[in-house]
Amino acid sequence: MKDVLIITSYFPPETGAASNRMFHLAEGLQKENYKVSVITPLPNYPTGKIFPEYKGKFKHISVENNITIIRLWLYASNSKNKFLRLFAMFSYSFSLIWFFLWNKIPQTVIVQSPPLLVAFTNMFFLRSKNRKLILNVSDLWPIAGLELGAFKKNFSYRMLEKIERLNYKKADLVLGQSEEILTHVKTLFPNKNTFLYRNYPDFEVSKIEFQNPSEQKIKLVYAGLLGMAQGIYKLCEQLDYTNLEFHIYGAGAEQAKIEIFIANHPELPITYHGEVTRKELHQELLKYDLTIIPLLNRIYGSVPSKIFEYARLGLPMLYFGGGEGEDIIKRHDLGWIAEAGNYEALNNEISIIKKSDLSLELKEKIRKTALDKFDFNHQLSRLKKII
Repeated sequence: MKDVLIITSYFPPETGAASNRMFHLAEGLQKENYKVSVITPLPNYPTGKIFPEYKGKFKHISVENNITIIRLWLYASNSKNKFLRLFAMFSYSFSLIWFFLWNKIPQTVIVQSPPLLVAFTNMFFLRSKNRKLILNVSDLWPIAGLELGAFKKNFSYRMLEKIERLNYKKADLVLGQSEEILTHVKTLFPNKNTFLYRNYPDFEVSKIEFQNPSEQKIKLVYAGLLGMAQGIYKLCEQLDYTNLEFHIYGAGAEQAKIEIFIANHPELPITYHGEVTRKELHQELLKYDLTIIPLLNRIYGSVPSKIFEYARLGLPMLYFGGGEGEDIIKRHDLGWIAEAGNYEALNNEISIIKKSDLSLELKEKIRKTALDKFDFNHQLSRLKKII
C-alpha cells in the first residue's frame, strides 16, 4: 500500500471549492488502496475564526473514513489587513516546519497552491528530503490577485512571482485545474510534467424534480462564496427582475451588505437563505430552474468548480465570468453565456430565456453530459498512473 500525504490549507468541515477538491482527492486515493494522510490547519474558513470544537488546540489528529487528518495550529484571520493575512500564512508555515522536523513524511506528497507562501514552505523544505512533490495548482497567483485588484505590480508582486516560479521548478509534477494554468506553467518550464486535474465532483445524484413550466417567474439561484470576486451584491443591484426571482445561498465578505440591500428593497424578489451543508445544498438546488455563475472580472486560469457540480445535478447554467469556463459551457451545451462584467448583456440574455426552455429534458441532458464527460473516477485512474 503506497503512502501519500496531502498538504492543504482547506479541508472539511470547511466549505468551498478548495476544501471539496482536496477531500475528494483524499477519499478517491484511499478507495484506490492508498494509505492517505492529510495535513491541514485547524478549521477556520471562511469566518477567519477557529471553529468552536477546535478552539484551544495546537494539534488535532483524527481518522475519518480511513484517512488520517492532522490539523495544525495557525493564527486564523480573514482580515483585510495584509499584514495580518500574511502572519496567518506564516503561522501555518511555522507549524508545518515544526511537524516536518519531528515526524516521518511519506515519499509522495501532494501540495495545494495557493496560498503561495505555504506551498513554498512545503516545496522548499520537503525537496531537500528527496520526496516526490506534486503541486496541485487551483488558481494562478499572483496573476489572479493582480486581476482582482488585490496586488499592484511592485516589489512585493515581483517577489511573489519568484516564489511562484520556485514552486513550479521544485515540483516533480504539476496538476492544474485548467488548460490556462498548464499553459502558463509550460511557458515558464517547457519540460515540466503536467496533468489536467479538473475539480470533478463525486457524489450520488438525486432524481431531478419536475418544475411546472406554467409557473410564473424563473427561479434563479446563486450558491457559494459571497466574496468580492463573485460580485453578488452588485448582481442584486443590476439584475432585471421582470421575469425573475433571485435566491442566494452562502456566506462571505459581502453577506452583510447583501442582507441590508434586501431589507432596504422589500419590493425586489430576492431571498437570502443563509449557509447550508453541501449535502443539503444539493437537495435545495434541485428546486430551481437556473443557476448563475458570476465573476466580477475575468480571471486567467480560473474555472469555477460549480460548472461540474451543477452539471452533475442537471442544473442549467447562466455563465457570467468569461475565460475557459465560458468555453466549457459552450462546448458541452450546459446553458447560456453573458459577457463578463456586462450587466446589460446579462439582462438581455435572461430576457430571452423562457421558463419552458428549462425543461426536464434539458436537465437530464446536462446530467448525462456530466456523467459521461466529467467523471471523477476516470480522471483519478489516469492520475494514479503517474503518481
